[in-house]
Amino acid sequence: MCNDLKNRGVQDILIACKDGLSGFSEAISTAFPRTEIQLCIIHQIRNSMKYVAYKYQKELIADLKKVYQALTIEEAESSFTAFKEKWGKKHPIIVRSWENNWLELTAYFKYPYEIRRMIYTTNIIEGYHRQLRKVTKTKTAYPTDEALVKIIYLATIEASKKWTMSIRDWKNCISQFAIYFEDRLDSEIAI
Repeated sequence: MCNDLKNRGVQDILIACKDGLSGFSEAISTAFPRTEIQLCIIHQIRNSMKYVAYKYQKELIADLKKVYQALTIEEAESSFTAFKEKWGKKHPIIVRSWENNWLELTAYFKYPYEIRRMIYTTNIIEGYHRQLRKVTKTKTAYPTDEALVKIIYLATIEASKKWTMSIRDWKNCISQFAIYFEDRLDSEIAI
């Protein structure tokens, strides 16, 4: 997929937000080596919760919130240390998962709040995929690949009618992108 994007003319990706799909980080880094990779916090939390008994979930979530809602990376690291001390013996799988993914889970701390809000989750993309599944799940066979592409295209056109809201604080975000990625952001595209 990354090579296909490159072949279609994508020259650079500033930030890639991804779920826990294995091998995807390596694929992005190979095709676009300067890309910052942010792992979806929501996916990480969902993955963590499947190991926790219901009666402990609220308490564990509250402790995790201190990590991912921290204002700085230092605060997040401190909160994660406290989280490990409290939950490490009872839920070592969760702690290990957060430790193994720490760099990709905390990439968003480099940016101001407005950009963090855009990149910490892949829920927007998942919503779009849900709309595509809605139109493709009723029919299991298509006469040609082109027929499927047409249905997806028409579903995208229909879904895009609802995309009327602009990104909150976009002007501030684009200014911040220009600061963080000054040598990679084309000024004509940014406007």
